Amino acid sequence: MKRWGEQTDLAIANFGVSGQPMPAAIIHALAHIKQHAAIVNATHGVLTTAVAEAIATAAIEVRRGDHADQFPIDVFQTGSGTSTNMNVNEVIAHRAAEHLGSAVHANDHVNASQSSNDVFPTALRLCTIEGILHQLVPALRHLSDALEPLARQHASTVKAGRTHMMDAAPMTFGQEVNGWRRSIELGIERLNSTVPRLLELPLGGTAVGTGLNAPSGFASGVIARLSSDLDLPLVEASDHFEAQSAQEPLLESSGVVRLVALSLHKIAGDLRLLSSGPLNGLGELELPELQAGSSIMPGKVNPVIAEVVQQVAAQVVGNDAAVVFASATGSLLQLNTAMPVIGRNLLESLRLVTGAANSLTERCVGGIRVNVEVMSAYAERSPAIAAALNPIIGYDAAKRVAQRAIRESRLVSQIALEEGLIEHSTLRYLDPLALATQGQRRGSAAKLGDGNDIG
Repeated sequence: MKRWGEQTDLAIANFGVSGQPMPAAIIHALAHIKQHAAIVNATHGVLTTAVAEAIATAAIEVRRGDHADQFPIDVFQTGSGTSTNMNVNEVIAHRAAEHLGSAVHANDHVNASQSSNDVFPTALRLCTIEGILHQLVPALRHLSDALEPLARQHASTVKAGRTHMMDAAPMTFGQEVNGWRRSIELGIERLNSTVPRLLELPLGGTAVGTGLNAPSGFASGVIARLSSDLDLPLVEASDHFEAQSAQEPLLESSGVVRLVALSLHKIAGDLRLLSSGPLNGLGELELPELQAGSSIMPGKVNPVIAEVVQQVAAQVVGNDAAVVFASATGSLLQLNTAMPVIGRNLLESLRLVTGAANSLTERCVGGIRVNVEVMSAYAERSPAIAAALNPIIGYDAAKRVAQRAIRESRLVSQIALEEGLIEHSTLRYLDPLALATQGQRRGSAAKLGDGNDIG
């Protein structure tokens, strides 16, 4: 049964671009606003109590998804989101009239004291806050928590560092994992830092920011009720002209979500490289075997979750580019006229990165097997260990030792001893694990050079 009206029919006819409807989260957020707007309008005498209660009841139905098939308008539509706002108004009006037993008007009643220009960006901010605080941040915390025992378990598992894809100074796998964890924690901090700007809601500015047709106290009343429902310190925008004419909080949020996606991309790339092989790659890690890796090569295993994460990052970078473009070109005078595409891409990015983080945690990290022997062998053979000789024999001599070690496939320590450049008593200072943790005892190199026992 069709519960929408004329404006929705016109939008369906005009906007058949993508076949993608407006994200359900936006529909639900709009209904949430309508629910409380009706009650507050009744307190101001704009609506009768009976009409307000019928609207609120219908809005609650929409919020819980009872009429999901009633919102078919393409997400690529009029840039203010007016078509979707009217779609929500019409469906709620229809249901409210059924509850009330008399007519309820989509504009005069459901949309009273509102404009698409302040309601739609308010809904976008509510959805973004929800996506950050209740979806993405918890997923990232879950990932960080899963990495912590891996880092702790391998705090002393020495491995070769690599820079420029070439052998570099030794480190521990625990240090590498803690680097991943820190990038995730910084992502959480950055996401949380965007929320205060999102908490400022444009509601109450109506068409251009002047508050035309909105009773004094309407916006603050609705926002107080939303705050109570959502347990958030929501506030009315300090400047409605800014809040409606530009959408910088959404732009900022999209940029931070992109950054988080790129952090996950980096971790996934490291996992792919470290697990490459099993015989002709690095082979330092074995990732969980989730499915056959090839339709032609039996026994082949691919890093499928890491590949998923990197594909998500690619999509999120594209989504953010669309948000940037829409924010820049859509913000003209008193309104951004590209809000639907901003909302569509930002919410998709939040959903995708949340899913990628959860997949990485649940389908990959917990099942990582560390090939300690392989890591240790790479570390011991690394010619970069020669860097520890710099304070003792000088850079040029150390370079000669490193080059000879590479040519002869021997250890740096063996070459240095053979050439009489170091004593047996100093060999332990070339131990890869000692070098990996040397930064924790600053001054070690100088003490090594003067022959003191620094053990």
